Amino acid sequence: MAALRVATGAGNWFSALALGVTLLKCLLIPTYHSTDFEVHRNWLAITHSLPISQWYYEATSEWTLDYPPFFAWFEYALSHVAKYFDQEMLNVHNLNYSSSRTLLFQRFSVIFTDALFVYAVYECCKCIEGKKAGKELTEKPKFILSVLLLWNFGLLIVDHIHFQYNGFLSGLMLLSIARLFQKRHMEGAFLFAVLLHFKHIYLYVAPAYGIYLLRSYCFTANKPDGSIRWNSFSFVRLISLGLIVFLVSALSLGPFLALNQLPQVFSRLFPFKRGLCHAYWAPNFWALYSALDKVLSVIGLELKLLDPNKVPKASMTSGLVQQFQHTVLPSVTPLATLICTLIAILPSIFCLWFKPQGPRGFLRCLILCALSSFMFGWHVHEKAILLAVLPMSLLSVGKAGDASIFLILTTTGHYSLFPLLFTAPELPIKILLMLLFTIYSISSLKTLFR
Repeated sequence: MAALRVATGAGNWFSALALGVTLLKCLLIPTYHSTDFEVHRNWLAITHSLPISQWYYEATSEWTLDYPPFFAWFEYALSHVAKYFDQEMLNVHNLNYSSSRTLLFQRFSVIFTDALFVYAVYECCKCIEGKKAGKELTEKPKFILSVLLLWNFGLLIVDHIHFQYNGFLSGLMLLSIARLFQKRHMEGAFLFAVLLHFKHIYLYVAPAYGIYLLRSYCFTANKPDGSIRWNSFSFVRLISLGLIVFLVSALSLGPFLALNQLPQVFSRLFPFKRGLCHAYWAPNFWALYSALDKVLSVIGLELKLLDPNKVPKASMTSGLVQQFQHTVLPSVTPLATLICTLIAILPSIFCLWFKPQGPRGFLRCLILCALSSFMFGWHVHEKAILLAVLPMSLLSVGKAGDASIFLILTTTGHYSLFPLLFTAPELPIKILLMLLFTIYSISSLKTLFR
């Protein structure tokens, strides 16, 4: 609600949009929730009941703590509110515990922390220079952007049905982007550094931040042809950025360094023994690769070209701690996915360095880094598509070409999230919400660029 009060300066319409989607989130409280609900309940219990020295060793539940330390402290802070709802949810040994009070607390914790996302959207709207102002309120780029972000279908079903805290984390990312648009580079760098220590999936877009800040902040001037003026390099600015990264990292990892537990923390953050593909396949290159291997193995068995006893029995989509070996095609290692990802992001990184186009160029690079990582990363979750969809919303209200790309990306990306909600009562909800969002996106952007 604090974010809504801040937003009143933009007019009652922004407050109404934020309040409306908040009420919708409340209506979704009784819906299905995934195992991620138990994951976060278990993390509440771990951080509340155990000393910090045991946080990244505790393994009573299979859903061990595998987010960076800032998120662990976030859960710790929430747990001190949770104890007033139901103390039993904070017992590490109460596996799969889900009382009505636990449900209400966890659902409302997501809704409450979304206030940061609301504020970030408000700040992003101040950075947008749309094609035209429009005579009607609903034709204004800022109004359209607010709806596309606040009412984003993907965030609604992933956070408020499936259950996660992506709104809060996306708020940090969007706020850091807004600060770079506002030329408040140090704040933007600080927010992104903090974000990395909340959820390390944002390492996917770190190259865009690093190159942009180095090229457009540490180098203070360009030649008339746009190339770098090398003598404009500011060591003070570089040291300042480095100091921000160092201090944030020290605050996050310092306690575990003192406990000599950094290797254990990193083993939890990067569990490479998990499968190449997530349990619900993200629609990326490796899903096609694994599917092709499966087809070839079936054909090979039918033609008696393969020995059935030598065909691996493990599932290629194992989400826990099981590695999978492909049958016909070469098996893929984490290093191979890293190399493919780096190759995929290099063109956008080079463009950001040699042909900088200001904050919008940075935003394009960030989106391409997110998509490259989604297509070629190791054990990619289907929810990672939101890492590209949300920033793309900012570009969609600026140019017709970007709007077209946004519509394709959101429609396909959001549809790929459907398997997350597989229960019958949620079927009409997800279909209706996606239809409403898609129809609004197409009609509003068509009106904006007509």
